[in-house]
Amino acid sequence: MRLNGNEKVAIINGRFNHIITDRLVEGAQDAFKRHGGNEDNLDLILVPGAFEIPFALQKALQSGKYDAVCCVGAVIRGSTPHFDYISAEATKGIASATMEHKVPVSNGVLTTNTIEQAIERA
Repeated sequence: MRLNGNEKVAIINGRFNHIITDRLVEGAQDAFKRHGGNEDNLDLILVPGAFEIPFALQKALQSGKYDAVCCVGAVIRGSTPHFDYISAEATKGIASATMEHKVPVSNGVLTTNTIEQAIERA
């Protein structure tokens, strides 16, 4: 898909595991520019982690400023059930906001078992 340069897009980045998410942001920015997006129309919204992404997405979509939003983050499995709760809530929250506002949203929140898997995907 080629952009016309007028689209206003936001990238929402859950900063937890920033070594991974910084690469995801770079990839999203690069894809936007390569497909004809105007860098002046690209906003980066930072939040602490994947759990906070749906709230920021909801606010961004309510603003009416964006033609599309790209959500990125990384949830890496540990030895507690925290992974299951965070990844499920991030996914449900992103899907819910997308359906409510009818604006294209990409879910680039990685859910991996290991840091190595996250590095491979980023």
